[in-house]
Amino acid sequence: MKYSDLKEMVEKDMVIDETELDTESLKTPQLHNKYLIMLADDKLLLSKLKSDLKKLIRNKWLYYTGKMSQDELEENEWEPFQLTVLKTDIDKFIYSDDDIIIMENRISYQNEKTNYLENVVKIISSRQWMIKSAIEWIRFTQGS
Repeated sequence: MKYSDLKEMVEKDMVIDETELDTESLKTPQLHNKYLIMLADDKLLLSKLKSDLKKLIRNKWLYYTGKMSQDELEENEWEPFQLTVLKTDIDKFIYSDDDIIIMENRISYQNEKTNYLENVVKIISSRQWMIKSAIEWIRFTQGS
């Protein structure tokens, strides 16, 4: 799910109908479960992306040091690297490589999405307290 779609869904789900506080209170566990599942899935995806980045860095190191086999080059659809790079400069090539940059951007995106979901789960966890406070306020203003 795209981050923008997630934000729209959260915006709709977070609305509390003040005329149906009892129903809203009963919806809280389902909302909590819904977003907790999403959070768990996104954390797993983030972990996988980080592992994929490590593998990609290793493969790029093999590529830039000239240690990658022809079969591996063909498998990755990479052309042989023609330059001889000093050992101290390999990191510069690896971390400026387009594939590495794309993967790091995907990780940043996924990290932001995961952080957002963590905050949504925290807000949902405090939803019962907000509903209880609203009920108490209504009782207070009605003189009960």
